[in-house]
Order: sequence, then C-alpha cells, then structure tokens
Amino acid sequence: MLIIPAVDIKQGKCVRLLQGRMEDSTHYSDDPVKMAQKWEAQGASLIHVVDLDGAFAKKVQNFKSIQDILTGINVPIQVGGGIRDLTTIEMYLDVGVSKVIIGSEALYNPGLVKDACRQFPGKIVVGIDARNGRVAVEGWSRTSDTRAIDLAKEFESCGVAAINFTDILKDGMQIGPNIEETAALACAVSIPIVASGGVNTLQDIKNLVEIESKGVIGVITGRALYEGTLDLKEAIRISK
Repeated sequence: MLIIPAVDIKQGKCVRLLQGRMEDSTHYSDDPVKMAQKWEAQGASLIHVVDLDGAFAKKVQNFKSIQDILTGINVPIQVGGGIRDLTTIEMYLDVGVSKVIIGSEALYNPGLVKDACRQFPGKIVVGIDARNGRVAVEGWSRTSDTRAIDLAKEFESCGVAAINFTDILKDGMQIGPNIEETAALACAVSIPIVASGGVNTLQDIKNLVEIESKGVIGVITGRALYEGTLDLKEAIRISK
C-alpha cells in the first residue's frame, strides 16, 4: 500500500484545510518544494499535490509552484485542483506530472474522464469526495445528490488508473479514516482505490492495510504528517 504525502498549495504556500474549508486553513510552509523534498527524503514514492486555489477558481492557479516541485524532486507527483478540460490535462502531463486528478468535472462531465482515459491511458485519476456518502464538488462547497459509489461505477470500464476517495467529514480532523465507506467503495468497483481523510496515527495505517485486499492500494495523508502524529518512515514500513 502506498503512503502518499499531500502538498496542498494556496497562494503559493503549503497549507492544510479542515473539511475543505478555505477559511479554515493552517499554514505550514512558504515553500511547497521543501515540503515535497522532505517527504521524498523520508521515503515517499509518490507526492499528492493539490492546487487549492484552482479547485475554487475552476482553473489552474498555482502552476509555477507545481513546476518548481517537479524540478525539485525525483519521485512522481499526481496533481488535482481546477482541472476541467483536456488542454489542462495535456499541459500538466507535458511538464512531467505523472497522473492528473479529475474531481468536480467527473460529476459534471463524465465524458471528459472517458475521453481523457482514451487520450492519456494510465494517467487519469478520478477524485471522488463525499459528504455523508454524496459527492461534493467545487472545492467541497456544494454537495450533490449523486452517491459516491454510483459515480465510481460510471467509470468502471474506461481505464481510470485509480479513484482517490475522500470522506470530507474526516478530512483534516485527525479522527481516523472512514474504513467502512472506503471498503464498500473498493468492493463496489474494480478500480483501485486510494483512501484519504482522517488519517492520524500508525493504527489508522494498520486499519487501512487490513482492507488492502479489497482493492485499496494507497492512502493520502497530510495534516497528520505536518502535525507529527504520523511518522512517514514508520507508516511506509508498516504498509510494506
């Protein structure tokens, strides 16, 4: 199971949000590159980078910071936030991003996901963020009527590399991931699932490893690493 550190960028700085609220952000570093380098040095084999401003503005806002991360580290990165068209996806892949995450647009325009998977095989991740089982979009500011599992099933056979599944009510709260919902989603589709939201301790990693056989291939963690409640090296050791 991959342990994937998150580097979330707001106005060029590294922050973490509580339950996706931009007004509830905690500033951790003025230099996202140094944070990515720190996690790489501790053994991360993939970095999760989010353009938070892009998620709310619906277009890329922190491209320069993301380019700087790419040139500053040697491990691959996946990028999400404000990705709404094939041109943006191609732009990111052209500069060396390993995988591109389609979030809100997966709900509004599932055809984009399918087109992107055809055009860029193995490079497209769908981000499904849920509040009480329903898909939330636009930087989590709106909750739809669509069930997370139903949206995931929409992409069952189009070649999505993975689904990043976040339980918003857990995100940034350090109260443990939603094991039950994550396992249910993994069982409902054949697409690999990456869990996100709520990870706090090594026990949370152990709990996720127990559902790895259901198709949970990784976990994204942010605040727990930044606050020091989770040791990345030890988490990676346990995951192996």
